[in-house]
Amino acid sequence: METSQTEALSQPARGPLWAWMVGTFFGVGTLHPGPGTWGSTATVLAWSALAYFLPPAVRLPVIVLLAALAVAIGIPAATQVARASGRKDPQHVVIDEVAGQLVTLIGAPFGWKALLTGLILFRIFDMWKPAPVRNLEKLPEGMGIVLDDVAAGLYGLIVMQLLFRFGILG
Repeated sequence: METSQTEALSQPARGPLWAWMVGTFFGVGTLHPGPGTWGSTATVLAWSALAYFLPPAVRLPVIVLLAALAVAIGIPAATQVARASGRKDPQHVVIDEVAGQLVTLIGAPFGWKALLTGLILFRIFDMWKPAPVRNLEKLPEGMGIVLDDVAAGLYGLIVMQLLFRFGILG
């Protein structure tokens, strides 16, 4: 076998480079164990770094925009990577965790307690997948991959805001 054929067989099918980079959140999805947790953690860290330099008045519109972009770009990227891998929801696709994690953090104050709580809440809802979150997995391709995590992020967002509203976190 030629070297190029051997190399091609040893590398996972990944689809277009842009889709692989977005879908794996620049390779974070290839980390083990728990690529989803790595994706969520990387999102929290990236948001922390960005939010640190943003004026407080700008943080809310920026995180909403980032979450919307993660969904809008994430759906076609997840579709491409899933098709290339031959799996319905490959573990290395973590753009869904990025989108859901950002949704959970919408409106959260900037501080380690809020960020850590948001990370934990999102991961709980992402793994638990309460109704109707699990039903969203049945949507086709990238929509099913991404939108169930966005719904889990909405659950996390609601709980976060209740914790702030009642002074439990804040």
